[in-house]
Amino acid sequence: MIIRWSLGAAIVASLVALAGRPVNAAADWPEWAYPVNPPVSAFDATVAKQLPGSAKQFTQAQIEDDFNPPDWYPEDHPSMPPVVANGRPPAVKACSKCHISSGAGHPESADIAGLPVGYVERQMADFKNGNRKGARATSMLPIAKAVTDEEIAAAAQYYAGLKRTPWTKVVETDTVPRTRLGTGGMRFPIEDGGSEPIGKRIIEVPQAPERAELRDSRAGFIAYVPTGAIERGAALVMTGGDGETTPCASCHGEELRGKEEVPHIVGRSPMYVFRQLNDVKAGTRAGPTAALMQQVVANLSQDDMLAIAAYLASRGP
Repeated sequence: MIIRWSLGAAIVASLVALAGRPVNAAADWPEWAYPVNPPVSAFDATVAKQLPGSAKQFTQAQIEDDFNPPDWYPEDHPSMPPVVANGRPPAVKACSKCHISSGAGHPESADIAGLPVGYVERQMADFKNGNRKGARATSMLPIAKAVTDEEIAAAAQYYAGLKRTPWTKVVETDTVPRTRLGTGGMRFPIEDGGSEPIGKRIIEVPQAPERAELRDSRAGFIAYVPTGAIERGAALVMTGGDGETTPCASCHGEELRGKEEVPHIVGRSPMYVFRQLNDVKAGTRAGPTAALMQQVVANLSQDDMLAIAAYLASRGP
């Protein structure tokens, strides 16, 4: 759905027309897609935690360390550059804290494994110059302003070289477990909390909640989506619906796995994908490619964007 911004005068004209477009102050920011981080209390620094298949041990305080997050399975990935493994105090948090060593990330952050180097570098530039400033982008802003070009390049090359693995299982349903927000805005089922109607939401929870709290890079997520969302999303993605939008394959490739510096869009967290589409429509994602995406999302409702996100996630990486 991202249209290459080097396509000539027509595209340049559209950029000029959209560049001054204001952020939609009346935009709807649904809580399920924009979780608000709960208050943080002190983390336990005495009890050592373990994960299956790992010889390492960390306390919860160590797990939550922004500059030395756990690497439970170093054998699963190449050597991490310093900016990914440890960051650089005081402002450049370790990339692996939120995106984890595998790049799979969590629904409240982003999965970045396999993204083109140029695309990652462009997004970091957008964070730095203010073109990306959505509600869930705030944690990236101080990092982007402090990180060096060399560190960005090292992180982009590391994550671009990682193989994408299945991470999100999409389930259509009418009801979902009642949930709570944990550290960082990750959603967890409430034990013995019962269920509730899903409504017009995507609810993503860890497949193994106790492992997700330890930032396990081998345990993925379940994405609950409304019944019928996948079929509806398929029509919008593949054909553009009834002229509502542009078929995604025209820019992201026939398999929707990206091409050149255009990113892949299948197998990603549907909550994250919805948030990006909604941010573009609201104007909190700006810049050349986002300006062109404005044309793609202009006629889409939030229900449409939810369905698109559900279908893309169901395709797997």
